[in-house]
Amino acid sequence: MTTQADLAVRFEAERGRLRSVAYRMLGSLNEAEDAVQEGWLRLQRADSAEVRNLSGWLTTVVGRICLDMLRARTTRREEPFETDTGEEFRLPDPVVRPVDPVHEAELADSVGLALLVVLDTLAPAERLAFVLHDMFAVPFEELAPIVERTPAATRQLASRARRRVQGRAPAPDTDLARQREVVDAWLSATRAGDFEALLALLDPDVLLRVDQGPGTASLLVRGALEVAGQAATYGRMAPVTFPAFVGDGMGMVAAPNGKPATVGAFTFRGGRIIAVDIITDPVRVAAITANWS
Repeated sequence: MTTQADLAVRFEAERGRLRSVAYRMLGSLNEAEDAVQEGWLRLQRADSAEVRNLSGWLTTVVGRICLDMLRARTTRREEPFETDTGEEFRLPDPVVRPVDPVHEAELADSVGLALLVVLDTLAPAERLAFVLHDMFAVPFEELAPIVERTPAATRQLASRARRRVQGRAPAPDTDLARQREVVDAWLSATRAGDFEALLALLDPDVLLRVDQGPGTASLLVRGALEVAGQAATYGRMAPVTFPAFVGDGMGMVAAPNGKPATVGAFTFRGGRIIAVDIITDPVRVAAITANWS
């Protein structure tokens, strides 16, 4: 007979992977923790003697919980919210870490903010099929009951999601050394208010998104000239802004008086910046940098 203590030990061994599943499904660190905790509660209520493959069982249960949360989110229509240009978006939560060798080793397990943004455009069932199959190798036969489709139809969901992801989030540059050079150059140019230097770092079609939180119109700017102008405007924050690992690459954190106030993620291609995603919502910045050290 499996005791509650034994079950807790086995669950803790799975917690990190389950958190990764839930985070990729939900794009929210707090909601991912909630989903994992709900998975633990359901395990406690289940007949553990009937659970032959605990890892697979938990993955399926947490996936179903996340699917329900995504559907409820869509029904409530709490996200996304309008920008001042009338477009709608809400940036997912990036994982933020200090720049050091220990955290650099963890980047291979991370997911970029640009990919999470695209995942947010998928229908809930598409997202589940893509995330659990393509990222965590869950067979379609196990996914089909969750989305209430046949395995063949579930395969089609994942295929459709994969095409959308590949079309909207092509592989970015992954050279961290080059990324660090570009981020350092960005910070140097913003501190100096050097518009031409900023322009040289940007792809002509660069996209800037600034998520300021509910109740405040967020900003969406397209084009190198416009983005460079916005960056130069925020030069006053540059002296308290420093490089950080954001998602799966280099980004930045602004921390006036040592308290994180802004998190920025970059997407790079061809040695230039093709997207800048900034979160200034104080509640979310506090949450995603809570373990900053």
